[in-house]
Amino acid sequence: MPMLTLYYTTACHLCEEAKSLVMAYFAVRHIAPDSLTQVEIANDGELLERYGILIPVLKVEATGQELNWPFGVGDIEHLLANSDFSITPENV
Repeated sequence: MPMLTLYYTTACHLCEEAKSLVMAYFAVRHIAPDSLTQVEIANDGELLERYGILIPVLKVEATGQELNWPFGVGDIEHLLANSDFSITPENV
């Protein structure tokens, strides 16, 4: 079950950068890649209105906490530490 959602849109280089950052963070901490789901906002008017100028946005599903771009590894660490994020190890 995905624990984090990355709101993005196609052809957004910042969104690609954010995804790479999150996946690198997951790899170092042995968090399963399927803990992240990606949501394309372009085809949903409500999401486009909400996130259009903020993307990429990383959201913790359990708490609803969001992290708007720009963010780095330290910001992801802080977001997850403050949200009781449940780590899903790849090897379990």
